[in-house]
Amino acid sequence: MTQTVWIARHGNRLDFVNPEWFNKAERPYDPPLSIDGELQAAQLGQRLVGKGIRHIFASPFLRTVQTANQVAEILDLPIKLELGLSEWLNPEWMATEPERLPNEVLHKQFQRIDTSYTSCVIPEYPETSVALLKRTGETAQRITAQFSEDLLLVGHGPSVVGTTQGLVGATQDIKASLCCLVKLVRQEKQWVMELNGDTSHLSKTEDVIRFN
Repeated sequence: MTQTVWIARHGNRLDFVNPEWFNKAERPYDPPLSIDGELQAAQLGQRLVGKGIRHIFASPFLRTVQTANQVAEILDLPIKLELGLSEWLNPEWMATEPERLPNEVLHKQFQRIDTSYTSCVIPEYPETSVALLKRTGETAQRITAQFSEDLLLVGHGPSVVGTTQGLVGATQDIKASLCCLVKLVRQEKQWVMELNGDTSHLSKTEDVIRFN
C-alpha cells in the first residue's frame, strides 16, 4: 500500500510582522495570518493542485485554519480540525493556556470545516518538549491508521517536526519554516521522506526560522 502525507506549516503570522499586535489582542496567543502569510497560503494551495490529496487536517488555531482554508478552497476539500496538531503549549511561550476561537465560531467563518470530525488526540497545558513530540507523533500515527488516502496536515513549526518524526523516526532533522512542505510516502510499512521543509512554491521565504 502506498500513501502520501504532506505536512505544512502555517503562513506568516501577524505578530511576526507587527509585534505590537500582541499587546492589544483579545487572544494574544492565537494570531491570524499577516497579508504576506495569506499569499503564502495561496501559493501552498497552488503547489498542491493535482497531488491527489483527499483529506485536509488542521490545528484549530486561527493561523492554521486560515492556511488550510486557502488550500481547501483551491482543492475543493473540507477541513478536519485536529487538536493533536495544535501549537506547542509551552509555558515559556504562553503565560496561560491559549484562548482560541470555538469550533462553532470558526465554522461560521470557514464553511469548509467538517463539524462531524472528532480529534484523535487532546493536548494538555502546560506541555514539555517530550510531551509535544509524543502528542504530535501519536496524532500522525492515528490519522494515517484511520485514513488510507493521501492527505495534508497543517500545523505549526513544532508540530511539523513532531508529526514527521512520528512517522519517519526521530533521527531526521526536520526543517519547518513558514508555509514549508514535508512530503512523506509510505511504501508497504516504511515511511520515506521525499521533501524536507521545501519552500520552492513561495515567492518570499524567511531568512531565520522562528517558532515563537
